Amino acid sequence: MLFKHTSSGTLTNLFRARYVLYMESPRSNFLTKLSVRKQPRTQFSERSVKIKSSYSLMLDQYNFEGRYDLVKFIREIHAQGLYVSLRLGPFVESEWKYGGLPFWLRGIPNITFRCDNEAFKIENEYKLVEAAFHSKGPPYVRWAAAMAVNLQTGVPWMMCKQDDAPDPIINTCNGLICGETFLGPNSPNKPALWTENWTSRYPVYGQDRRSRSAADLAFAVALFILRKKGSFVNYYMYHGGTNFGRFASSYVTTSYYDGAPLDEYGLIWQPTWAHLRELHAAVKQSAEPLLWGAYSNHSFGQQQEGHVFATESECVAFLVNFDKHKISTIQFGEEVFQLAPKSISILSQCRELIFQTGKINAQHGLRTAQVVQSINHVDRWKFFKEPIPTVPSKMSHVGNQLHEHLSTTKDETDYLWYLSAHNYKRNGNGQLVLNVEAYAHILHAFINDDYVGSVHGSHDKPGNIVLKAPISLREGRNSISLLCVMVGSPDSGAYMERRTFGVRRASIKRRQQKSHSVGIEHWKNQVGLSGETNKIYTSEGSSHAEWSTIDKSMHLPLIWYKTTFDTPWGNDPVTLNLSSMGKGEVWINGESIGRYWVSFKTPSGQPSQSLYHIPRYFLKTGENLLVLMEEIGGDPRQITVNTMSVTRIYSSVSETSTPSLLSREKHPAIHLRCQKGKHITDIEFASYGNSHEDCIESGKNCHGSCHAEMSEFVVKNACLGRRKCVVPVRAPKFGGDPCPGIEKSLSVVAICG
Repeated sequence: MLFKHTSSGTLTNLFRARYVLYMESPRSNFLTKLSVRKQPRTQFSERSVKIKSSYSLMLDQYNFEGRYDLVKFIREIHAQGLYVSLRLGPFVESEWKYGGLPFWLRGIPNITFRCDNEAFKIENEYKLVEAAFHSKGPPYVRWAAAMAVNLQTGVPWMMCKQDDAPDPIINTCNGLICGETFLGPNSPNKPALWTENWTSRYPVYGQDRRSRSAADLAFAVALFILRKKGSFVNYYMYHGGTNFGRFASSYVTTSYYDGAPLDEYGLIWQPTWAHLRELHAAVKQSAEPLLWGAYSNHSFGQQQEGHVFATESECVAFLVNFDKHKISTIQFGEEVFQLAPKSISILSQCRELIFQTGKINAQHGLRTAQVVQSINHVDRWKFFKEPIPTVPSKMSHVGNQLHEHLSTTKDETDYLWYLSAHNYKRNGNGQLVLNVEAYAHILHAFINDDYVGSVHGSHDKPGNIVLKAPISLREGRNSISLLCVMVGSPDSGAYMERRTFGVRRASIKRRQQKSHSVGIEHWKNQVGLSGETNKIYTSEGSSHAEWSTIDKSMHLPLIWYKTTFDTPWGNDPVTLNLSSMGKGEVWINGESIGRYWVSFKTPSGQPSQSLYHIPRYFLKTGENLLVLMEEIGGDPRQITVNTMSVTRIYSSVSETSTPSLLSREKHPAIHLRCQKGKHITDIEFASYGNSHEDCIESGKNCHGSCHAEMSEFVVKNACLGRRKCVVPVRAPKFGGDPCPGIEKSLSVVAICG
């Protein structure tokens, strides 16, 4: 972002050459990105502890209630001994609709977003669009910097991705590999800061999820520290979240950064969480030479290099192997080291190996969704058919033009009806075709209340969508109802205020007479759906709707469904499995948990998202109201209520591995840990030997040619009935060496319940 206001009650505005100093501890800092709006307020405290271990809606109206309580959130962070890198709005991007800008800005006369004017004062990653504003770009950057500094906050300001950030603003890097792409601070008095280290890539509908390995993430962090003298890394995101309601931007899924070290539900995502924790410990241990030491670098080959930081009494070395496929053997000082493929080895006192980014000793976890309630009885479901309008109930626009979508809806709904009619006189044979061109995400078409077809776009191919639907018309007047749908609004780019959406043109043609179009009468618009207007997703609104019992109403478009379900017992996160549905939005006790779009399959043939998070904060004791607006068609009887937990954990640690810096053990050891409230109930597999690691995740019999018979007994004795356990990887622990001369590992698969 152009501005991240780095602040907390204890942050001092001090610089020591290239490092930011926090209080009296001059250390490299690892901050985390956790979105207040994507997390229920009641979960702040618990999740802040896990992190430590390892918006104006209308003009002059602001909402800081409930999960928008920013002050409460920051106080909780302070209570946990953490710091804040505060991203000021309204323009925060964050894959949020309109980049977080309130929609009323668009209505200010003569406004141009992202330039120097009175109404627009906040920015984000401006370098990406600066060229589009030509000569007005650089003065805007200088003006924005002066505006921030003149606030006299007493803490540093940062500009993300802005190489020419004016003094004293700190230019920073966002991206995947800032150790390679960042040009560095533009002044010797500024530190090297990485303000967005992407822990995965945010998912969009129609695309397979793109995860990032723990090894790759750790390699990138270490490389930034050693090559760029980096002193600050902000993980984006460290905690995943949920895009409740309609907050997600164009095509972005409701689930957000679920593969972060803390996932969408607040569960620890292993091995990423623990592997980064070990890296942080190694960097913290090396704080003195990193901050005060003399720097030198060494070349060991085309793809191998060394970086050394040394004081008179302390030394740390980083040995880098860029080769993605081969182990590299190098001599450093008097020792010989084997560097794993694409890995960085950290040496304490420049001789003792304390961490390798490419070697994962942390446990892995398998997250599962357990069905706790099936809502499959017909009599438990009711439906309400959304009326297809022919005459608007609220006539917002009438005329001989097609009105722009967002300006008409004011972004208060995803839906805008375009209504017209056609007087038909039979004048030949041949199939009639309705042709509609729209700049939108989805378009549904109805003729005389009958559904005739849909078309949708995608994140990778934004722009016009074209519907060509064969239709039948009756003699005389025929109603034409087009439902234009947005799945979020744009969140970035230049001249956002000029972007337009909606139906562009429509015609009815015969296939044999392509050049002959039949005119359509003046267009009228209706904003939103009837069910939205009457709030039938709430308890009160639902009581006034005419609901019917489900019979043959499945797999039909524009149907509202409602039922009730009981709050699941316990504390595990709760989800809905909507894999039997199409596209729409879902509410729990009147709270929207977001859009769903299960019918939009990825290239692998799977939905981008089928499980939808219900925060326990939204649930009541006992019965809960569930309402869905289904646009395309689905079968609600197959919806299930699930709880999420990490049920299987597994790890494999070699006897030659580096001991954990966070353990009292002086030897390599396996560390197993169940999530809070669970304990180890079974050991599916345990072997001290040379088991086949590629099958361990499945829990199958993976014994190799070497196996200590006491393995299972030793592990069960140490772990069963406990939430966490440690088992040293030492031959005497297992009754002696089962196969001398062969390198051995301890591999374990455990069940948590």
